[in-house]
Amino acid sequence: MIGNGGTGPVVMPGADSEHRKPRKQRSRTARYTRRVVFALLGLIATGVLGFVIVYLLTPIPNAQSAALAAGSTFYYSDGKTVIAHMGTNRKILASIDQVPVPVRQAVIAAENRTFYSDPGVSLQGSARAIWSTVSGGQVQGGSTITQQMVRNYYNGLSQEKSVFRKFKEVMISMKVGNEKTKDWILLQYLNTIYFGRDAFGIEAAAHAYFNVSAKNLTPSQGAYLAAAIQQPSLFGIAAKTDMPVIETRWKYVVNGMVTTKAITQAQADAMKFAAPVRQSQSSTYGGANGYMVFNAINELKNKRGYTDGQISSLGLKVVTTFDKDLMAAAKSSVESLLPSGLSPKVMTGLVSVNPSNGEVVAFYGGKDYLKDEVSSSFGAQAQAGSGFKPYALAAALENGMSLSDTVDGSSPVTVNGKNLSNDNGDQFGQVNLVKMTQDSINTAYIRLGQQIGEDKIQGIAELLGIPTAQLTANGANTAATFPLGVADVSVVQQAGAYAAFANDGVFHAPHVIKYVSDSAGGHKVTISEPGVRAFSKQTARDATYAMTKVVSSGTGQNAQLDDGRPQAGKTGTTSGGAALWFNGYVPQMSTSVGMFRSDSTVKSFTVPGYSSYGGSLSAIIWKSYMTKAIALKNYPATSFGAPSSYTGSYNSANTPTPNPTPTATPTAVHTATHTPIPTHVPTHVPTPVPTQVPSPTVTPALKQQQPVANRSLSAG
Repeated sequence: MIGNGGTGPVVMPGADSEHRKPRKQRSRTARYTRRVVFALLGLIATGVLGFVIVYLLTPIPNAQSAALAAGSTFYYSDGKTVIAHMGTNRKILASIDQVPVPVRQAVIAAENRTFYSDPGVSLQGSARAIWSTVSGGQVQGGSTITQQMVRNYYNGLSQEKSVFRKFKEVMISMKVGNEKTKDWILLQYLNTIYFGRDAFGIEAAAHAYFNVSAKNLTPSQGAYLAAAIQQPSLFGIAAKTDMPVIETRWKYVVNGMVTTKAITQAQADAMKFAAPVRQSQSSTYGGANGYMVFNAINELKNKRGYTDGQISSLGLKVVTTFDKDLMAAAKSSVESLLPSGLSPKVMTGLVSVNPSNGEVVAFYGGKDYLKDEVSSSFGAQAQAGSGFKPYALAAALENGMSLSDTVDGSSPVTVNGKNLSNDNGDQFGQVNLVKMTQDSINTAYIRLGQQIGEDKIQGIAELLGIPTAQLTANGANTAATFPLGVADVSVVQQAGAYAAFANDGVFHAPHVIKYVSDSAGGHKVTISEPGVRAFSKQTARDATYAMTKVVSSGTGQNAQLDDGRPQAGKTGTTSGGAALWFNGYVPQMSTSVGMFRSDSTVKSFTVPGYSSYGGSLSAIIWKSYMTKAIALKNYPATSFGAPSSYTGSYNSANTPTPNPTPTATPTAVHTATHTPIPTHVPTHVPTPVPTQVPSPTVTPALKQQQPVANRSLSAG
């Protein structure tokens, strides 16, 4: 035995290494396992960190304009009665409270039953959609209400099928779900979703399907609209053959409301299917609607600074000045009195203006906008004829003349070598301003223009809203016949100009909009036209006094109102009856009626059963309409302001005609029964000079006019 000095037993070589070898192998496996776990945890942490970073760096985009696009709605002057909608058929609701709770619950039951509890996304549905795209399949559904809202509402989220777009949608949906209330999300969804029948949003859909506002929808109707979201075309058409499919989907929504405990099973069993109303096929712009809407649009664009894009997408509430009852009265008076044999080329326009503010309260622009877009009251123009003479009268009064001053009314008058005559060669001696207006004496007005200067007449006409370009076209303002109305005007221009006489000389430009407000009603712009003094109060009253004689004993007797109230006006006729006018007013309303050809020929026209003078059918239409309008508005019989003197008129022998004693102002308004009016023309109507008359011009592209030298004289 070999000793070791007491240090312990001797270990044989190799024994220890064999004993430790298994432990080394187990340590290496654990080490690898730990590495894999750490790597996986690192990847997860990196993914989570990356997700958090992406989440934090993903901004919520701005709302896209298309999502907020809402067409403008045009109303009558009451601000309640709709004329028409234009642009995107959507009305933005400002509060979720405007949608009944059962209707909201129906939408949730149809589209996303966990809406109020989920984080805003369907992880399973989104993962399935992403995998389908990666694997070459189609992006599938499964989107929540929040995801649908985000896709429709925000910029940068198109409908393209890509993983990136879907991932971005998920990120924004989660962020919106975290930062916005569920009610806010649901409201935006209901405002943006398409329901069919050209209806975007729940409010437009309620009107399109059931003729009610969203706030008045029943639970059954709400279930129908909720069911329509997935198949808007099918539900919009609602064909008889498709009704079984439609009712099955409707029942699915109702049963879903039971599942979500929105209603009880008993309530579901009692609910009856809500069939939609038949979709209207009538045009929005048929009849007078098109004239009203597009007159308002023209004003919005040309005078109020709005663009086409704003009108079609901002959801404006445009309240016009048009009185619905007066519009109906205008249509009735014109269409009931026009004879059946009248040429279709003859246009008839009527415009009624409030003198105190220039609001166009009613007009007649034609039978149907869809058949003729040119409005006879706003778009077309014709020679003013003798309806222009009051402007010359006002110019004379403004420049120092008085009603008692006289002018030679003999015929003919020679100007620049041309002889100009009165109608029928009628001879008048010295006539004062009242007489020459009452009987519309051409030669007296020609001499008056030469005496005071036609530039003075032009100045008054411009202050009364007649554009310089119309007054100077083809040298009209320099012609001797300028006071006789050789310049072209529109019916609305005449009504606005005469309104200034009724308003003691203060002119308000005619306009057709009362106010404009945004879709939420928070911003309102009231429209007004400032008063411009065209001439003095006394000039207005003196000219009005002369024009009362036109109606009481002159060329406009067919316009006399049966209740005897004070009224004033002036006839207008061009040679051969190519344009026939009556322009008149009571203190509360100015109305002009014009009849003229719509084409470019120089032919005059005849009116079956009536004479071709402004004092005939035009005056009769004026009387018919004004009788109705006065009764509708209950206007009291009010006197005009007193003239500077109650001047008598002078006949051809220079003998004063006694002035009748002014009658007392009536104290009540009576609607008289319309009686037939003779078609003869009052005496002392000037004879038209046998020259040709141009047709009315049509804006915006004016037709070529003849030189003024070839244009007609006035004929009363």
